[in-house]
Amino acid sequence: MGLFAAAGTLCWAGAASAQSWRPYSTFRQLHGETKLDAQLEFAAGLLKVVPGRHAELYRMYLWYDSDRFVPLSHYEAPASTVRLGVESAGRAGLRIVSKNQLRQKAVVELSSRADLALDLNLGAGEAELDLGGLRIASVRLETGASRASVRFSAPNRTRCQSAVFAAGAADLAVYRLGNSRCEKVKVEGGVGKLTLDFGGALDATQRAEITLSIGELRLRLPKRSPVRITMDRFLSSFDPEGLVQRGGSWVTRDFNPAEPHLDIALDCSVGAVRVEWIN
Repeated sequence: MGLFAAAGTLCWAGAASAQSWRPYSTFRQLHGETKLDAQLEFAAGLLKVVPGRHAELYRMYLWYDSDRFVPLSHYEAPASTVRLGVESAGRAGLRIVSKNQLRQKAVVELSSRADLALDLNLGAGEAELDLGGLRIASVRLETGASRASVRFSAPNRTRCQSAVFAAGAADLAVYRLGNSRCEKVKVEGGVGKLTLDFGGALDATQRAEITLSIGELRLRLPKRSPVRITMDRFLSSFDPEGLVQRGGSWVTRDFNPAEPHLDIALDCSVGAVRVEWIN
């Protein structure tokens, strides 16, 4: 029966509001897989990512514009890799020219029992990702002209090597990064707003590199964690409330580099950096 023997795929023709809009779903049952490399591609619309069902490796529900896009669902068993989302229906240089094209919606559920290498590529629209309670080994998010929210609502169930977030002309917010258990965090912002919340159960030193071209950065720092910030800035404002200068860095008064701490390196060109302390 091939690679998809354990996967169920349903596709219904027709749509409620327009003939070109169609629903689609796909899933794969869990058969002892211990890892999954998941690539999610979504050019336009709303994408949600949430923890999945106990007996499934992944599942996707999709509502898409069949005139411009085709569903993307491809699993390779030997490497345990999957590509999910939508891709262009063969039209080169596809552009988002109306709000109607942003009506596409996808919900992706991922297993909390397999180590995940998660790679997301988003175009225009919105993304709401709740990665709490999953086994995130690494995560990379690249987003263009959109708004994205990433949340680690519960502690990661494994150690994470790296988290990389790249935002173009977008608003990006990442919450509870302490729960991510990622050793390295890298954030690149173009034109827009960045909110980085380092709350959560920090149990090891976490190093973050943050680059912002033009825009605003809001740092939400936990009151109970030692913090060190080094900054290379040009025409940007920085409010160091709650921090003291020590050498070329800003640190909390109780900072001890031998203890688990946040080590943040900022490179800001034009913009404002604001610090907010959280419980």
